[in-house]
Formats: sequence, C-alpha cells, structure tokens
Amino acid sequence: MTPNVRLREWREADAPAVLRAFQAPDLRLQAPWPVVTLKDASGWIASWAGVGHAFAVLHDERVVGNVAVTKVDGHGNGSVSYWVVPEARGQGVAVAATRLVARWAFAERGLYRLELGHRADNPASCRVATKAGFLPEGIERGKLCYEGVRYDVERHARLATD
Repeated sequence: MTPNVRLREWREADAPAVLRAFQAPDLRLQAPWPVVTLKDASGWIASWAGVGHAFAVLHDERVVGNVAVTKVDGHGNGSVSYWVVPEARGQGVAVAATRLVARWAFAERGLYRLELGHRADNPASCRVATKAGFLPEGIERGKLCYEGVRYDVERHARLATD
C-alpha cells in the first residue's frame, strides 16, 4: 500500500520540524552544520536556495522528511538525496517521496539521469533506492568520511527512459 505522501516547498514555518528531525543521531550527519536551534533550522531551510531543489516530505500532512535534487549539470543529470525521521521509517514514505521527486525532475526539469548514493552499510537506504527504481551501478570506495571513519558509497541511477 502506498502511503499518503506529498511534496511541497520548504517554508520558514517548518523550522521546528527540521530542528526535531536533526535530533535523531543518524540525521545529525545529514546537515552541513549542527542544527541545534530554531535559527540553525531556519538557516538549513534557507541554504537550499541556489544549490538545488529541496522538498518537504509530508506524510498525512505532517513534515517527516526531505527529498532533493542537486548537482544538476549541462548533460541533464542530477543527484537525489533523501531523509526521513525515524518514526516515519518502514512505511514506504522515503520510497514514495523518491519516486515523486524523480517524476518531478524528469517532467518539470527535463533531466535524463538521476543518481543517488548511500553508505554501503545502510541496507535500508539501498532498499529505498531500488524500490524507487534506481538501479545499482557500483561502489565508490572510501568516498565519505564521518568522524574520521571512511565509508564506501553504493551508487544507483535512474534514467528518464527506465
């Protein structure tokens, strides 16, 4: 069953939801700086201007995540990222949001190829990628470094023709 998920532009009023989201230990690393105040959360929302297109993920009209397309290049390629708060996981929310943003990127932005990467030790994110139609393409060894530890990234991609 597909969950009741929709995407919309981020709003300043979403700052409390962003602040709550980044309290989850695994999401803390998803922000480029610590999000520990409402001002930080507002800055996170504002930081998307000019670097890509991010959408608030709503599940039953409650903000539960983010999905974005960044790194759009002159070849019709873009990069997809997503996160969902712990209490909304395992319900198909991330899969539905990733499918929606892919449809948007292909139809509205005219992109041809979307890539996404996840830590190779994150099987849940891998399931999201494959269920959303992103095929695995390989491993990028040692690509990420968090707190001095290197992680491999599994690369996936979806084409407009898939």
